[in-house]
Amino acid sequence: MSGTLFVVGTPIGNLGDISPRALETLDNCDFIAAEDTRVTLKLLNRFEIKKPMVSYFEHNRFERGPVIAERILNGENCAIVTDAGMPAISDPGEDLVKLCIEKGIKVESVPGPCAFATALAVSGMPSKRFTFEGFLPVEKNARREHISSLENEIRTMIFYEAPHKLASTLADLAKALGDRKIAIVRELTKIHEQVIKTTLCDAAEKYSKEDIKGEIVLIVCGAEPKEKEEMTLEQAAEYAKMLVAGGESKSDAAKLAAKESGFKKGDIYRMLLSEE
Repeated sequence: MSGTLFVVGTPIGNLGDISPRALETLDNCDFIAAEDTRVTLKLLNRFEIKKPMVSYFEHNRFERGPVIAERILNGENCAIVTDAGMPAISDPGEDLVKLCIEKGIKVESVPGPCAFATALAVSGMPSKRFTFEGFLPVEKNARREHISSLENEIRTMIFYEAPHKLASTLADLAKALGDRKIAIVRELTKIHEQVIKTTLCDAAEKYSKEDIKGEIVLIVCGAEPKEKEEMTLEQAAEYAKMLVAGGESKSDAAKLAAKESGFKKGDIYRMLLSEE
């Protein structure tokens, strides 16, 4: 009988944030797939858990994934963990989860801390709608192209970034997006946790000269929604005529044009009839 892959969330800083269920899962599984076995060993030692580990990270995932999946198929239970937070979120664990699903292996979640959700919660930025962009491409042109594609994004945008790349990323964001509000959230749940509320231009200027340490999440305000251009009644009728030419009945075309323009269906319908 096949085993199970447990996707286990671990603390993003404060070890006290680990859940009792996560500890129970780590203690009861047959082995652990860890992004960095040295980091995971500190966690296991803190809670006196002894368990075999295999490394599973960005540069060995295609080689190691099938080996892990085969062990699970042979009846072993595996817990996958990342260095901090939820595996498979901007993380190579995504590939192992996908592989296990393809092979019919049961995948079970053991939720835990997640850096982007935690950062958004303390940022004070709009959270009703947001887009998680993860780590931007390392290559300069690819990074700028990615950022440029977000120029008209109205949702709050969330990025992960490393300290040594922060200055160039802020400069590219400011150039492409303008002087938006930004929250720079660093060292979540740790002693020096900090939420820096500023603007892209000010941040780009400041951190071109100052270094910043720690794990960083950037929360960037979305673009202002573009105002919808108002149609005239004549334009609404022309739109309805185009819909009729495309196969809609006059009644349905008038209804759709009314919804799009705000004019009454009857007024648009009468204009359609008058042009016959």
